[in-house]
Order: sequence, then C-alpha cells, then structure tokens
Amino acid sequence: MGALTTADQISEIAFGFMGSKALFAALEHGVFTALRDGPLDCAALAAQTDLDTERARTLLTALTGLGLVVPEGEGAFANSPAAEAFLVHGATYDFGDYLRLQVGRQMYGLLDQIDEALTGSLPDEATASYAEWFSDPDEAKLYSDSQHSGSLGPARQLAKRLDLTAARRMLDVGGGTGAFAITLCGANPNLSATIVDFPNVAALGRDYVAKAGLTDRITYVEGNALETKWPMGQDVILMSYLMSGVPGATHAGLIEAAWERLTPGGLLLIHDFVVRADRTGPKLAALWQLQHTAFTPRARSLDETWLEDSLSDTGFEAVSVDEMIPEMTMLAKARKPG
Repeated sequence: MGALTTADQISEIAFGFMGSKALFAALEHGVFTALRDGPLDCAALAAQTDLDTERARTLLTALTGLGLVVPEGEGAFANSPAAEAFLVHGATYDFGDYLRLQVGRQMYGLLDQIDEALTGSLPDEATASYAEWFSDPDEAKLYSDSQHSGSLGPARQLAKRLDLTAARRMLDVGGGTGAFAITLCGANPNLSATIVDFPNVAALGRDYVAKAGLTDRITYVEGNALETKWPMGQDVILMSYLMSGVPGATHAGLIEAAWERLTPGGLLLIHDFVVRADRTGPKLAALWQLQHTAFTPRARSLDETWLEDSLSDTGFEAVSVDEMIPEMTMLAKARKPG
C-alpha cells in the first residue's frame, strides 16, 4: 500500500476492528452456514440461528457493507462467493473455525497487550510466550484445533510444490497438531515424520494423526522446540510459523540446529510471516508479526533478505524465498550441500 492521502483512509484503519468483530460474530452465530442453501430474510435467518430478527438485520447490514453477504431480492441476503467458499462450515476450503476460534477468541484479545509489549513493560500476569500460553490445556486445545483448520490449505499448497519422492524422514519443528506432516505424508507414501511440540499440543496431535491413519509414520517428541533435542539424520526439516513466534535472538540457533540434523542434500523449509527487504509489506505479514510481538515481546520481524543471507552464511545452497499465502506468508527453501 502506498502513502495515505485522505482522512477516510485513516478512518478505514481506525475502524477496522469493527469489521473484524462483525465477521467473528457472524461465524459464532453460524450466519454463513445458515445461508449456504440460499438467500434468507432476517426473520428466516433468526429462526435458523440464535439471533433476534432486528439484531440479525443490523449484523447482515454490516456484513453487506463489508462485502461478505449480498442483498438478494426483497429483504433477503445471500453469501458472497468468498463467504460461500471459505466460511461455510464443512466446505472444502473452510477456514472459518480458524478465524472464529484462534483469531477471534484468542489473538484479538491478546493484541490488547501490544502497548506494554512494545515498551518492554508487560505486567507479570500477562502472557509472554507460547510456552507459557500452551501450559494451559484449554488454551492449547483452542489454539491447536483452530490452527489445524487454518494450516490445511497451506499444507496442501506445499504438497503440490514439493517433490519429496526421495525423502524418507521429515522433522516438523513446532508442527502443532500435524496438519503439514499429515498432508505431506499422505502425499508421499515413503515419508515418515517426527513433530516437536509442547506436551499439551502433542496430546491433541496424536488424535489427528490416528484419525488420518498415520500413527505408524508420524510420531511426536514432546517439549519446547527451543530447548528439546531434535533427532538427527533428517531428509527434510520444516519450520512453519515458528520463527515469528520466538525471540529473534534464537533464529540463528534454529538455522544451525537444522543444518546439523539434515543429511547431505537435505532440504530446509521455513514458512512464515516474512516481509520484503524494503519493509513495504506485505501488509498482512507485517500485521501478523506485530500480533506475535504482543505476547512475544522479543520476536523479530523477518525480512526476505535477512533470511536468504542467514541461510547462505550457514552454508546452505539453492536458497530461495517465494510467496506462499498471497500477501501473507513466504516460503524459504534451502539445501544442505550433498
């Protein structure tokens, strides 16, 4: 985005939280799922949800202004194409639960800490790391279940991009409930994976792995990825959304640890919120890093040049950094010389 020139553009940013809350409220009350079979007027929508008719009208009006629903006939509303594809529960590419649970219920509130985080004055009772946050089983479950939903799309993209037919062992560092490992192992029958993550997350992940029928090929090492010993002899190492959520001072050590554990010719993959070298965006990548900083004050905003240089300086070859989720994440690929 270029430099702003009008008061309206500033207002759009300042009032953006209202649009976010409208989206989260619609997801909480099942509005988009109720509209999947066709347009409904406010009374009919209220009858299918727990909304009051007039409040349904107010919410639908806001959603129309946001472009999430569209007017259809006399007083009725229908899903926009994007809402139909991505926000209807059970749709092939549905990530509504990720937005509703993790972003709406957890991340939104944690951003209230950003002022203290930026000045290094978080109070003792504030959440100050993923390790602290995930020590609570309920918080770990809410985050992990929603993140699993949100990671399946990028995992499918990654499976299409990579040729892993020769790989046998993959290490997924901070791999959560295994969305990436399950998808990549499903696409590559000769691949087995080890996931390193917190005990409360691993307990949930084993259920996802079992449901996928991959218990014999995907295992967990429980612990904080920054402190736990990772297994050696890996053909592929993946770090997805890891660097953005840990102190910047740990980044060099993570790259070194991956180097040591990869076999010659092994592939390192880093998928994360990465901005351009000139810091002009992408906007969503920059905002997500700011969000992470709210509860990991020493997190570092990654840029593509730093990442390329750090991988090359470590000794990796064929280093590349390319867009993954449009306007949000990038994927770094690097090979250990073979």
